[in-house]
Parts: sequence; C-alpha cells; structure tokens
Amino acid sequence: MKQKLVIGITQGDSNGIGYEVIIKALSNASVLDMFTPVVYGSSKAFGFYRKQIPDTENINTNLVSSAKDAHPKRVNIVNCVGDDLLIDPGKLTHESAKAAIASLEKAVEEAKAGYIDVIVTAPFSKKGVTLEHFKYAGHTGYLIETFGAEDGLMFMCSESLRVGVVTMHIPLKEVSSSIDKEVIMSKLKLMNDSLKQDFYIERPKIAVLGLNPHAGDRGLLGEEEQNIIIPAIREANAMGIDAFGPFPPDGFFAATLQNKYDAVLTMYHDQGLIPFKTLSFDTGVNYTAGLPVVRTSPDHGTAFDIAGQNKANPRSMLSAIYLAIDIYRSREQFRQIHSNPMTVQIVGQEEGGAKKAADFDIAEE
Repeated sequence: MKQKLVIGITQGDSNGIGYEVIIKALSNASVLDMFTPVVYGSSKAFGFYRKQIPDTENINTNLVSSAKDAHPKRVNIVNCVGDDLLIDPGKLTHESAKAAIASLEKAVEEAKAGYIDVIVTAPFSKKGVTLEHFKYAGHTGYLIETFGAEDGLMFMCSESLRVGVVTMHIPLKEVSSSIDKEVIMSKLKLMNDSLKQDFYIERPKIAVLGLNPHAGDRGLLGEEEQNIIIPAIREANAMGIDAFGPFPPDGFFAATLQNKYDAVLTMYHDQGLIPFKTLSFDTGVNYTAGLPVVRTSPDHGTAFDIAGQNKANPRSMLSAIYLAIDIYRSREQFRQIHSNPMTVQIVGQEEGGAKKAADFDIAEE
C-alpha cells in the first residue's frame, strides 16, 4: 500500500472561495507529511489569494506541468489557465467558469493516467459552467460519464452522518417522475457497496425515507411509497441488502433515528442536504460513490458573497481531503482482503429491532 498519496485538487471557480479554502487547508506544513498536494488551476490566482490571507507566506509552491513531476514536500501547481486570467472575487464571469472547467478536465486526465490517486474538487458555479456549454448540472454527472460508470451516488458524509440522494440536481417538479424501483435499487446497491468497501462496514444498515408527507400515509398522501419505494426495499432485502423504511421524512432526523443506521437514502436533493448541512455543515463532504477513482468535495458552494474577504472556513475542504485518503486506504484494504477468499470472514450484525419494508407500519404523526 502506498505510504503517501498524491492528492489532485481542482481550483473550482477562480472568483469563489476555492483558492481561499485550499490555501488555508494546505497552510499547515504538517499536512505535507500526510500527502502530496497538486493544485490544478493558476499560479497567478494562487498567489493573488495567498496575499489576502495572513500567515500563509510559509507555503512553498512548486510549478509543474504535470503531477508526475510533483515535489513531495511542496504545494504543486499545474497551470491549466493562462496568465491573462482576470481575477475578480465575488463575480461570476466567463473566464472564471472556463477556468473551473479546464481545472477539472486536467485533473481527470491525470487521474486516468495514474499521476494522482484521488480528486478533491473545489466548488464551481453550476450556472457559470452551463453558460460555457458544460452540459452537466455539476461535478457528479460529468465524472460518472467521463469515467464510464454505470451509475453514481451523491453521498454526503461526515463523522456522524451519511446521506445519499436518489435524484440529484433536478427541479422539484421532476422528482416524482424521475423515481422508479430500478433507480432506487441502483442507489441502494451503490450505497451498500460503498459502505462495505469505502467505509469498511461489514453489514451496513440503510434507512430509506419516503417521498411524500408521512411517507404517503398508506396512499392517502401519495402512492410512490406503496408502488415504488416499498417494492424497491423488498427487492433489496431479497438481495441481502439491509434496507429499512420508508420512514416519514419530517420526523426522522428530529428523532435522531439516523444514529441507528450506517447511512440514509433520501429521495431528492433538499430532503437530504437540508438536514445534512444543518448537522454537519463545517465538516461535511460530498463524496461520489460508484466511480473507479475516489472523488470528494467540500459540501459548500462558491460563496461569492464572501470571496476574497478571508472569511471562508477551510474545515470542509480539510475533511474532503482526509476522507479521500481514508476511502482510498479502505478500498485498498478491501481489495487485498477480498482478493484472497481464505482471509474473508463474514460477520453478522444484529438488526436492533429495526423493521424492513415487508413488516413496516408507516408511522403517523
């Protein structure tokens, strides 16, 4: 197993807080003992933002054309953007969006070549990159297609909570029509596999939330639970996946039921991300499960309103870096153990009284 990983970090939108959280995260010299950072972006932008942040003069940078030439004790920068880049903190511009795309594309290219071990992405503006003919609603869809994955899971992770979403960045009015049994089954399998190989949980327990108020109240408030979600949970159970629910979304987190499960599968973006960010905003990480490469990101956006003001908190970026390292190590260990069947021991877990779809009595308020 590799002792020191090479971490590829994309700059995100050059007018957002990406550079600030990257610089702050890498300002402690001790982090360079853990990994070799390679920032894909602009040495000019890196220098501009470093001047805005006190006590970062000690960062030693190294300009390289590729991560394969990275210095193990310095912050390496691969210039993906020309020196004519206009830096205008807090403003969404064509130049900053183009820079974000160029940074991401170069990091993916080098990941495929094996020059970096994991990818950590700083945030970009979805509106901005779309205006530059980037056809994806975010990093996740682009990475799924670019790496040829069958599917992917937007998996929000912190030390105390893991939340996945069935549908990602789509309008709320399209959620119901975008959900079917096969889609939910695919996400449950991805989540179960990820919990096993990425988080090293032998027998994961997954809670599934309903789509409608009171989880449909037996069809009174919507039929998706009866016709789609419960059949998907039952099929997952038959495949050996310990999925439970569907739980009414409104009371699930208020009753701290998430503490009884290894992860929670929600039906749409805000249903999962509102409670996740409420409980884990400073340390939350957006992880894309299902890819052949490990990719993480802070769970915040470009924050144009505070860009260039030295107000951004780097804790989520640090958490994204550390989680990427942990998942990479866990995958390596998982592969080593499971490549030798003689070393595999199946350890069962008690279900703790949780109910599966087959016997779940949908809770009433």
